Amino acid sequence: MNGFRSAKSPEIPATLRRLSVALALATLVVSCGESQKPAGGPPPPAVTIAKPVKQTVVDHDEYVGRFIAVDSVEVRARVSGYLEGVHFKDGQMVKQGDLLFTIDKRPFRNAVDQARANLVQAKSNLAYTESDLARGQQLVRDKTITEQTFEQRSQAFRNSQAAVSNAEAAVRQAELDLEFTELRAPINGRIGDRRVSPGNLVTGGAGGNTTLLATIVSLDPIRFEFTFDEASYLRYERLAKSGSDVASRNAGVPVALKLIDERDFIHSGRMDFIDNVIDRSTGTIRGRAVFDNSNGVFTPGMFARAQVPGSASYQALLVPDVAIGSEQVRKYVMVVDGEGTARQKYVTLGQLVGGLRAIKDGIAPDDRVIVNGLARVRPGQKVNAQEQQAEPGKPAGNAAPASPAKTD
Repeated sequence: MNGFRSAKSPEIPATLRRLSVALALATLVVSCGESQKPAGGPPPPAVTIAKPVKQTVVDHDEYVGRFIAVDSVEVRARVSGYLEGVHFKDGQMVKQGDLLFTIDKRPFRNAVDQARANLVQAKSNLAYTESDLARGQQLVRDKTITEQTFEQRSQAFRNSQAAVSNAEAAVRQAELDLEFTELRAPINGRIGDRRVSPGNLVTGGAGGNTTLLATIVSLDPIRFEFTFDEASYLRYERLAKSGSDVASRNAGVPVALKLIDERDFIHSGRMDFIDNVIDRSTGTIRGRAVFDNSNGVFTPGMFARAQVPGSASYQALLVPDVAIGSEQVRKYVMVVDGEGTARQKYVTLGQLVGGLRAIKDGIAPDDRVIVNGLARVRPGQKVNAQEQQAEPGKPAGNAAPASPAKTD
């Protein structure tokens, strides 16, 4: 046993020595690796900054409304008879005076002839009574006839004059009825489809059971009608009395409009009417603008969105809309201070003007607003800022490199 222990005892110190050398080498490798790691954290995020643009702006209110025709006419017959002809195509444009319908003229020509014959008879009777009265004047002076007989001749002459007037009126009415057998367009505009086919009996006259033949609506110019609430009405009236160009009863206030398939308000018109009462059931009042429609795109009944001046002009600072962040209901922008640190500022937003958002309150003209890279920045974080000039209508994008802000 003692010989065995003495044989193995020299190996134990050798194993310990090899283990110590391995641990020392591992420690040296770890130390070298740590010395190669860079000192400090990741580099500050790169952002684009721009100073706000100072500009005079006007707030606008938007309303949904629909087009209505300036003139709308129901074509109805003034005389009864059988419809003889239709002289237009359904839906075509017509001009004032164009022939639309004809009613059978024959009965009305006969009525004209009869009225003219009655007029001739009445005039003949008038000529006889006139000469008879002239003879009676001499006879009554000579005491050949009595005063009563002379008065009878005078009465007959006056009756003949009245009969002639009556016959002349009958002729004019018969000629007018004959003229009414041709129904012509009373206005310029677009006519709808015919409601009655030729051969049908048409009821005319001034009663409520007359036959509707067609409808015509004018197109150029055309009106746009919308409603706004009582609070807006009061605001407009007070601004108008102060001399500001807003929606008021005075014509001439500019109104911009866009259709449902358009992105921008590219059509220009003018206010021409505001109603005199507020609807008690809705609490709104009716307004109206007029637009040119030479190309016929606007159609009565069509919906559109109108933009009306809603404030007096004021000086505002504008930044790209992409620079606006949201925190629940509050809006903010991130600005870079002189130390290269991002700071959060809460703002009050105004209108979108030429691709830029008006800021009513919250920033200063010299603030350097982050317009690109907002999602990469937190308040209090150092940033690497590049300058870009904010211009109306120019979105934030690639900026020309400028001197980086301090990041130490």
